[in-house]
Amino acid sequence: MNVLGSCRSCRRLPWKDLSHRTRRLATAAKTVTLIEGDGIGPEISSAVQNIFVAAEVPLAWEKVNVKPIVLPDGRTTVPDECIQSMRKNKIGLKGPLETQIGKGAVSLNLTLRRTFNLYANLRPCRSLEGYQTAYCGVDLVTIRENTEGEYSGIEHEVVDGVVQSMKLITREASQRVAEFAFQYARNNNRQTVTAVHKANIMRMTDGLFLSCCRNAAEKYSDIKYNEMFLDTCCLSLVQDPTQLDVLVMPNLYGDILSDLCAGLVGGLGVTPSGNIGFDEVALFEAVHGTAPDIAGKNKANPTALLLSGVMMLRHMGLRDYANRIEGAVFRTIREGKVITGDLKGTATCSEYTQEIINNLN
Repeated sequence: MNVLGSCRSCRRLPWKDLSHRTRRLATAAKTVTLIEGDGIGPEISSAVQNIFVAAEVPLAWEKVNVKPIVLPDGRTTVPDECIQSMRKNKIGLKGPLETQIGKGAVSLNLTLRRTFNLYANLRPCRSLEGYQTAYCGVDLVTIRENTEGEYSGIEHEVVDGVVQSMKLITREASQRVAEFAFQYARNNNRQTVTAVHKANIMRMTDGLFLSCCRNAAEKYSDIKYNEMFLDTCCLSLVQDPTQLDVLVMPNLYGDILSDLCAGLVGGLGVTPSGNIGFDEVALFEAVHGTAPDIAGKNKANPTALLLSGVMMLRHMGLRDYANRIEGAVFRTIREGKVITGDLKGTATCSEYTQEIINNLN
């Protein structure tokens, strides 16, 4: 396991046609599965591809469809094309996917995590120089158990008007995400891992998770280990997020805290995310919404998907390419001359993308 150390308007974007480079690089390239997603997904995916081509990253893309399939027993899955592509390529990049709220549909993101057993969600949150928020100097990482907890989908009606949802915590899942967190901290020169929990209330479920974190901590004596109640952690984050480093937690807490941490540095539009699974399978993604109101209008910000792509390159061992692209993104935001509306600028998606390409050199 490597622990990280097309809408029409997009096709007319005003950058050089670099497709000949893609063809030349593809002969020796690693193939990556690409799920463009819904809404603004195709245009931000196109932006990422063009930046990767300009940086001469040795990748080839295999686009797949993830339209959900409902099986006879009611379970949801994704097309076999997507499953086979990910099993073959092992690495994927995914744009935002839409889930119909309140219509009985299962989240496609959840379906993908289950299908490929992506047990750990990794989300770095780092202040961006030149983009002012209420906080500065934020540099923390949330690591979320990705397969169980309240999101196990075990619900039933007890009697009319009374429903029950089960929280599933297992030793196996808790131990592997705990050890992942400590290994990540060691590989990335992090100092402290903090387990976030509510074992004072949920003594058995969160108690088991906490026990696994303590077991992992004993194997990594070089990493400082702390424990913090969920509510106390939320308070600490809004008071002074710089006091925290790596946070590891069960599924629901991670879903909430990772978005909270993203808000500290500017929101989901500038926050990368990666999901790590067994057999070297990993899926990196933009976790913001599909933004259908601006889809196809050349207004989307591709930063989150692009920085997720940077995480992907580091996971693949292509660190020089990752550093070069990341540096170009940070420089573009720091200079603030050509940035999108959500970053308090006036540039289009295509103009912002071209500026990043210009800053590669």
